[in-house]
Amino acid sequence: MKALILSAGYATRLYPLTKDSPKPLLPIAGRPMVEYLIDKLEAIPCLNEIIIVTNDKFARNFEEWHANGTSFSKPIKILNDGTTSDSDKLGAVGDMEFAIEKEAIKDDLLVIAGDNLFKFNLTDFLKFAEAKSPYPSIGLYDVKNKEEVKKYSAVELDNEGRVIDFQEKPKEPRTSLIAICMYYFPEEKLRFISQYLKSNGNPDAPGYYIRWLHKQEKVYGYIFKGIWYDIGDIKSYQEANSVYIERRGNGNG
Repeated sequence: MKALILSAGYATRLYPLTKDSPKPLLPIAGRPMVEYLIDKLEAIPCLNEIIIVTNDKFARNFEEWHANGTSFSKPIKILNDGTTSDSDKLGAVGDMEFAIEKEAIKDDLLVIAGDNLFKFNLTDFLKFAEAKSPYPSIGLYDVKNKEEVKKYSAVELDNEGRVIDFQEKPKEPRTSLIAICMYYFPEEKLRFISQYLKSNGNPDAPGYYIRWLHKQEKVYGYIFKGIWYDIGDIKSYQEANSVYIERRGNGNG
């Protein structure tokens, strides 16, 4: 299995913090955000490679971090998708297709957004996903507030954990469950990404892809519990940074 970390966005809502630095390399409690995610991936025995897809503007930042930063046991590859601004970006789904084709990936693929910051365990999600294979699985989180759901993708499940409804930024959410841009795609299902894009699917927000996918194929959802942050703006970044600094001071890592 391989992991793909989506890090090719331009994070304009975080300006000026991300004017010269990619969001996943912003420090959280003095450490680049992406390293917390890699720590979680390092604990997966069957994972044989971590791929970080970025853009031409920030590729050098990632390459310098990789060359001079923390050493990890899993091999890490930096991919440059060639885009230079928010106006010509490939989008999250476009970057999935780019990485799969560029690296000729023929493995199960775990896809995670580079701005996902969390304390929960990935191995439980993978056990769930492997039990549901050959069907895809997605990570979910209960934000406990339907008003908050309007910023995300609302997801409804049946009793077996199968996704039965998926709405991107709904105006009237029926659930407080959201998708957190964490996907497990068995190798034989990777082909659906190109099919979606060829059908003129939105290449940017991955929620639109999952909404389309669950109508073509069974998709299952796993609900995570614990600390989770979506670093989308300066307020959420500052809040996460403060919490992680406090936890580190209390010896909680």
